[in-house]
Amino acid sequence: MSKNQNTFIKKQKAELKKRKKREKQEKMAARKDQPKSGDLDDMIAYVDEFGNISDTPPEPEPPKKENPQRKENPPRREYPNNAQQQNNRNTNLKS
Repeated sequence: MSKNQNTFIKKQKAELKKRKKREKQEKMAARKDQPKSGDLDDMIAYVDEFGNISDTPPEPEPPKKENPQRKENPPRREYPNNAQQQNNRNTNLKS
């Protein structure tokens, strides 16, 4: 019985191999039949703010008006108490 099982398995493998080869050839033929376009417009894809890919470019956003006061760095504040606290810390560490 083992001989019959071996030949049956061999036949199944051969059929599977033929079927895969035929499917591969069909896929290759389908790819060759598709029209080829080398246009740059066909190759460009856009990604929107949510991460979705689309063929159409996004709408331009209106320019934001910047506040000129925010561009300037605010002056640094010096606290007289801060200097005293640092001196107190240094003296506490020494004693």
